Amino acid sequence: MKITVVLCTYNRCHSLPKALDSVAASQLPDTVEWEVVVVDNNSTDQTREVVESFCRRYTGRFHYLYERQQGLSFARNAGVRGARGEIIAFTDDDLTVDPKWLFNLTGALDNGEWAGAGGRILPAEVFSLPRWLALDGPYGLAGPLYAGFDMGDRAHELKRPPHGACMAFRKSMFAKYGDFRTDLGASPGSALGNEDTEFGHRLMVGGERLRYEPLAVVYHEISKKRVSKGFFLNWWFDFGRAQVREAGKRPAIWGIPRHYITIPNVILTHLPKRTLQWLVALSPQKRFYRKCMVWIVAGWLAETRRLAKSWKSHAIPSTTRNNKQEASS
Repeated sequence: MKITVVLCTYNRCHSLPKALDSVAASQLPDTVEWEVVVVDNNSTDQTREVVESFCRRYTGRFHYLYERQQGLSFARNAGVRGARGEIIAFTDDDLTVDPKWLFNLTGALDNGEWAGAGGRILPAEVFSLPRWLALDGPYGLAGPLYAGFDMGDRAHELKRPPHGACMAFRKSMFAKYGDFRTDLGASPGSALGNEDTEFGHRLMVGGERLRYEPLAVVYHEISKKRVSKGFFLNWWFDFGRAQVREAGKRPAIWGIPRHYITIPNVILTHLPKRTLQWLVALSPQKRFYRKCMVWIVAGWLAETRRLAKSWKSHAIPSTTRNNKQEASS
């Protein structure tokens, strides 16, 4: 079995060595061949020099790959194309991995039973939260800070797709289902994401099985600069936009284009309901959680209106070939 770790990075030359050091320390049996492909997504800092220093230190293990087209999906797709392993694991440039992370994440993927796997994403440190923020429980908002993913202590089949910081798939899945969608995925100036979970969901809809491995653990750094209400609200607004974009163009109802029904429904039903829930919430954490839910609805509305205009002008957003086939079937 050969494994490729794909790690995409953009302008994080100062923190990148910590992430790469942790990946380099991964512990796997001698019988397992593995490599690390670091995709430089058009960085303007010293990212290339940092990666090439690891290539010299770990000859044959680390490889530098440059992707000019800006956006995480473009970078991940380039990493998939450059991977030589039968299994491709993904992680990020702002976290550290447990030494057994890669072995535990990929160990069950060589027999064909599982198409992919996801592991735990935990915060790298404990810090004091402001009164308005909860990271877990019914009003937890961990997504903007560290994309938390923790499904418990027991390995089992996933019912929801894993997150990109700690996931792996058999390479054949990309040949079968297509690449990460390039109309999704974060890029400079935009937190629009969901390209990772959309791919996992695509596999699950296709009947593939994904495994949750609790012993595959990564620790995500938490940027204190993100702990602001403005950052959270912008993130959840983009999350709402990504949900609509991921769903794509839906069939008309009785010949009426779907957006003529969706937009009034959002304005007259979802937006007033969630706004009321926000305004009557008493505790600071519950109140801010409800406010973020309003911003998601605002994202739905903004993206639905944008897509409606593009469909009218026949400028349908690009997707993978697989999604185009699905839309036409």
